[in-house]
Amino acid sequence: MTTPLRATHQQPSSTRGVHHLALNTDDMKSTVDFYTRVMGMPLVHALRVPPGVGVGPGNRGNPPFENLRHYFFDVGGDTLLAFFEMPKGAKQKGDRDALAAMQHCSFTTSKKQFDVLHQRLKDEGVALIGPVNVGAQTWSLYFFDPNGIRLELSWQEHDGDDVQVVKRWTQTQSEALEELQTLNVDAKWLSSVTAHLPTAR
Repeated sequence: MTTPLRATHQQPSSTRGVHHLALNTDDMKSTVDFYTRVMGMPLVHALRVPPGVGVGPGNRGNPPFENLRHYFFDVGGDTLLAFFEMPKGAKQKGDRDALAAMQHCSFTTSKKQFDVLHQRLKDEGVALIGPVNVGAQTWSLYFFDPNGIRLELSWQEHDGDDVQVVKRWTQTQSEALEELQTLNVDAKWLSSVTAHLPTAR
């Protein structure tokens, strides 16, 4: 029987995870319908951006429009997915392969729930690629949401409901070094970025 690939590294992260990922839409209704009904991510917060935060002096990096809808969905793991609703026609669709763009967003789930969502996406007529074995005993399904945002849904072999993404994807020092040495051969630098990794599983 194959055993799960799991490893623990020794350097605690300075953050606890993603608070929220903020994306853009120009159709909040279809976005709400897709993420709540198809993806099963409950809407938990719906607001309008306060006056002055869009084009006024209070803008802190928000889209440059006033009175935008800004809705939040529970994606599990104490993490939120948020959308701003842009005015129709105000912005062109982005290139997900451009520098500083989001290429895709992957959501993790159990095999049981993966199968439910896979069927739900097929029933909705969503074009799918996969499931594909992407390595580290992980299987993924790729598709686009109604806004043209590339999404990935992943499950890990042997995990059941105990999904442990970091332990599954943590490499040993030698595994990481095999690739890192193609980036930089400075031994001090290589040691500094791999010292926390385990020497064996």
